Amino acid sequence: MKQMYNRNHNHSDGKITVRFIGATCAIACFVGVLKLPIVYYTFLRTIVSLGAILFIYGWLRYKNYPLAFIFILVLIFFNPLFPFYLHRKSIWIPLDIIAGLLFLLIGFYRKKEPLEEEKVTEVLPVRKTYSRDRIVSEKEK
Repeated sequence: MKQMYNRNHNHSDGKITVRFIGATCAIACFVGVLKLPIVYYTFLRTIVSLGAILFIYGWLRYKNYPLAFIFILVLIFFNPLFPFYLHRKSIWIPLDIIAGLLFLLIGFYRKKEPLEEEKVTEVLPVRKTYSRDRIVSEKEK
């Protein structure tokens, strides 16, 4: 997910955006482990859903379907419009931690750039000719 919005931005702006989204969603998930009022959990669902939608868009754009599928599952669990209720905090705690770690991993994952190998051009040996190596025919004598 190099650049998500404007192609005029340089490559580092896209990384910063992805990292910011990932970090924000991860922090929100980790704070969701605490016992807080229901208003926070509605906020959590909204933030995580927006982050998941942006990541799904990016992964589909780069045709990385397995990661898009994972974030579709995150979107289903944290959807604020049609909430998925699990009614027990003990079930939500592992989901919050897994989602937070997922956002951190994806947000701060660095793809290794392939090392540029030196382009070796094959040099064919050039046969050097000297004037003394010339074949002289009998007519030239």
